[in-house]
Amino acid sequence: MTRAESEMSFWDHLEELRGTLVRSALAVLVLSTVAFCFKSFIFDKIIFLPTRSDFFLYRALGIPLEMKLVNVNVTAQFFVHLKMAFGLGLIASVPYILYEIWKFVAPAFYVNEKKACRKAFLGGGVLFYVGIAVGFILIVPLALQFFLNYSVSDLVENTITLNSYISLLSSTVLLFGLVFEFPMLVVLLSALGVIHRDLLKRYRKHAFIGILIVAAIVTPADPLSMIVAAIPLWLLWELSILLCRK
Repeated sequence: MTRAESEMSFWDHLEELRGTLVRSALAVLVLSTVAFCFKSFIFDKIIFLPTRSDFFLYRALGIPLEMKLVNVNVTAQFFVHLKMAFGLGLIASVPYILYEIWKFVAPAFYVNEKKACRKAFLGGGVLFYVGIAVGFILIVPLALQFFLNYSVSDLVENTITLNSYISLLSSTVLLFGLVFEFPMLVVLLSALGVIHRDLLKRYRKHAFIGILIVAAIVTPADPLSMIVAAIPLWLLWELSILLCRK
């Protein structure tokens, strides 16, 4: 900003916020348009990777997977294309959106707080993509393997629709991307003096139980998926303790 924070009125702040939102929306729109134009590459090489039997996780664990997607809705494929293009545009825009948010909120911090908060925003962008990768590489394939092999009766055959697969993929990936932002939130609250390291250590046992509950909610109810999901979440908690001030 070109003017001191104390000289800015409510309408000045509102104008700054409007500019931040507009620039962020334009970034999402541009990157979504780019993603829309590369339909074959995005779906065949990325989105549908966990549906293929030669996916590296299935080979590493020796898990057989036979899956074929079907479409039962006339307009589904077009709207799935739009949805995934927007989702990928939003994911790709996260670093720029965080930068815009940082520019807007930075004047509200003292000089000694800005350093920690700047690191939090930078780390938040990295951790978001780590969470996306964990959700896509580990959780989605394990969820597919569990649900495809689960049956209430031999009389019922699993036929997976395009919409159901996209819904599972997008919700799982985005959820883990957001969950991995927890250390960034801890750093921000620590910089503001709201929480401290001893507080997180004191509630470590409670956090472990909470992580197991979260892992059970976001994954299928089988032990392997729960453990795979709980390990990175627990590492996030320990990382948050290290990053938090004493």
